[in-house]
Amino acid sequence: MTTAQAETGRTLTTSIPARLDRLPWSRWHWTIVIGLGTVWILDGLEVTVVGNIAGRLSEPGSGLPITSGQVTGLAAALYVAGACAGALFWGRLTDLWGRKKLFMITLAVYLGATALTAVSFDTWWFFLFRFLTGFGIGGEYAAINSAIDELIPAPYRGRVDLMINGSFWLGAVGGSLLSIVALDTAIFPKDVGWRLTFALGAVLALVILLVRRHVPESPRWLLIHGRDDEAERIVSAIEEQVEREKGEPLARPEGELTIHQRKAVTFVEIARTVFAKYPKRATLGFSLFIGQAFLYNAITFGFGAILTTFFDVPTGNTGYYFAVIAVGNFLGPLLLGKLFDTVGRRVMISGTYLLSGLLLFGTAWLFDRGSLSAATLTACWCAVLFFASAGASSAYLTVSEIFPMETRAMSIAFFYALGTAAGGISGPLLFADLTGTGKVGDTVLAFQIGAALMCLAGLVAAFLAVRAERRSLEDIAQPLTAAATAPTGRAQARPA
Repeated sequence: MTTAQAETGRTLTTSIPARLDRLPWSRWHWTIVIGLGTVWILDGLEVTVVGNIAGRLSEPGSGLPITSGQVTGLAAALYVAGACAGALFWGRLTDLWGRKKLFMITLAVYLGATALTAVSFDTWWFFLFRFLTGFGIGGEYAAINSAIDELIPAPYRGRVDLMINGSFWLGAVGGSLLSIVALDTAIFPKDVGWRLTFALGAVLALVILLVRRHVPESPRWLLIHGRDDEAERIVSAIEEQVEREKGEPLARPEGELTIHQRKAVTFVEIARTVFAKYPKRATLGFSLFIGQAFLYNAITFGFGAILTTFFDVPTGNTGYYFAVIAVGNFLGPLLLGKLFDTVGRRVMISGTYLLSGLLLFGTAWLFDRGSLSAATLTACWCAVLFFASAGASSAYLTVSEIFPMETRAMSIAFFYALGTAAGGISGPLLFADLTGTGKVGDTVLAFQIGAALMCLAGLVAAFLAVRAERRSLEDIAQPLTAAATAPTGRAQARPA
């Protein structure tokens, strides 16, 4: 590593990105996956629990004067609105203050808010802390995805990112099964069981917070912000640990990167980079997020209501059905993730979006004909979401790797917030109204809207998706700091 003084900061030539990308998979990488990825389990738990307890909360004696439509509609929309606001607020701070500081703070915010949700005594209190719970989770999206992509080697980045984002559905399975027990009035009173589900979320968050202390700051972020000595110490310690585990020296890193260190990047520069320098990538990000956000936020929050409205499934039994589709959702990223690194991003992103959309159109047709039961509808949804889950996870992967290092967290936050606001806030509100009518045609329309948006996003990806598989982050999008001192316009870091 070499440095030179410049008028506004130091110019540094480093091989640290290449050193991180050439690391073989090791126990240290599993530590990162466990420490950072487990938060999506909490998000899955939150979303699923609310969908499954909607019927119970609206019953007399629940302790809250609230309707099922308010839980799956307004409360769901407030949760998503909080996540959007939190993504933007915390995303900016993640780029300024660092990944580690923010993924500790945002998890603490989630922990406190979900614990206070458990003691809700009135509707306004429930709504307020649903918003604040989402506010904490939204910050996690930017901080966690930034840290994961910057710490995981390039050859594994796609499958790891998909697997971690897909772990949301492990939480969904847990939330579904937990709701079965919590809603059983033979075990807990009506006004106690649903509170325990939120309390458990707070306990799990505390455990994750303790594990997360051992995850280091991103060396890539440290380099750009003038803390190269700390970055060197972290990477050297990782290399020593991996060499001890493997019992042999590591391969020689290939390539160096020259950067001009700086403390911050302005909003104007971020906007210019995203929209002027990468307009096609911006279009891709919006398309992927809007499609998956509408599908998931609308259907996930309303699935329990569909079962009870059209198939007379008791509110205490909806968790069984949701557990089945949650398993399908998790298996999608788990089994298809490797293909995103081998077959490639463009084929897999467009393919998963188009397949899930077409299967959803088929489900809507069968539902309209009255050909489905609760079990067969669940089976159809399981097939749809097997592909949709991999596609939705790839949306987070895409926006976290196709923009420059200095804008990464803010880019994730920006696309998540705007795409989710378009599909995730309007989705639950529209879907609650459509399913609330009890008319088959209205629910079919909601299915068709979600399917159409997924297909459109798949077509956009077929033309605009970036071939980012097995490439270093610096090669996919040259850092803004490198552009200041690299007139050739080409970052030199590349995967070994």
